[in-house]
Amino acid sequence: MGEPVQIVVFVMAFVTCNALLDLTGVHQVQGTWMGSVTLPCTYMPSDGFTQQTLIWSMERDHSTSTIFRRDYSGDHILLSQFRNRVSVPKHSPGNASLLIENLEIPDSGHYTCQVTWRSKNNSVITREVTTAVKVVKVAATKPIIRAGELGLTVPAGARTSLTCVASGSPPIRYRWFRGTPGRKALLLSGQAELVWDSLQPSDTGKYYCEVENRAGAGAVQQSDAVELTVTGLTATKPRSEGGSEEPPVATGLPAARYALPAALAVTLGVAALGALLTAPRCRRRNAEELLYEVAFHSTADVTRLETDGEVPVKCPHKDTNSKTETSNDIFTVKDSSLDSIHVRKNPEYENLMNAMELEYETERI
Repeated sequence: MGEPVQIVVFVMAFVTCNALLDLTGVHQVQGTWMGSVTLPCTYMPSDGFTQQTLIWSMERDHSTSTIFRRDYSGDHILLSQFRNRVSVPKHSPGNASLLIENLEIPDSGHYTCQVTWRSKNNSVITREVTTAVKVVKVAATKPIIRAGELGLTVPAGARTSLTCVASGSPPIRYRWFRGTPGRKALLLSGQAELVWDSLQPSDTGKYYCEVENRAGAGAVQQSDAVELTVTGLTATKPRSEGGSEEPPVATGLPAARYALPAALAVTLGVAALGALLTAPRCRRRNAEELLYEVAFHSTADVTRLETDGEVPVKCPHKDTNSKTETSNDIFTVKDSSLDSIHVRKNPEYENLMNAMELEYETERI
């Protein structure tokens, strides 16, 4: 009974071990030219077994070449055409998948993943899985537009974006337009993403994008248009205690524009009032000075005025159109030895002036 039990245990352990260390992959993968592809190769790790080597090889035109090798010394890429284009996860036990980037047409072929484990009793187990890879050129598909986190209705001043999404062989060219497909539109950008740092109400409108690549032989794929709506900020108006809206208050430059004429009017009014108050005083002062000046020049042997020509005595605000002009007219008293003196004709002073002249003539004789 002991031997049959041992045999059963060994068989079960062998079956369990094979189940745990069996590789999982796919039979065929289609890759896009200038794109990337992952060739799956996974297994269930076992505590009693340690991975010793991992080899990825490629068979093409009845020739097999090793692309990638991982062992105790590290990772090695053995074919120069795959350098900087292939990689295998390092810190993921049980994952031996191969990533190939920037696919070229010659990358088509059969790829084999081979993994070798060593048990605690130094037994070795090797498993492998093969995947056929076909690299094709794929034209760009019809793009779709994805809105940012805020959606298509965004408040003014916010940051948002629209992304043009399409598949196909890269490089893919993108173009963004504002308008409606089939009609006149405005070209906005040549990037896959259209970004606004601060939306304005004027950005409201319809947008769409176009894509094309080399594999499409110049065919352009166009998305459906989406409508972006920018909502304005609602401004609240102050209200009075009764609930009615307060009238707007003019501030800044407009207020100064309306206040300037009022200040100018006040200044002109003050100037006019001062002129009216000054005119009678001027007339009164000139009349008094005239009387003193005539009396001074009527005495003999006094210092005479030394002037050249006639010096009129006038009030600066004389009204030439007044009906009482006769009382403000000017006449001149002349003498060969005396300077000319201008005096206003006034009936009250005429007799006094004649008497002074006679007295002066008598003294000269």
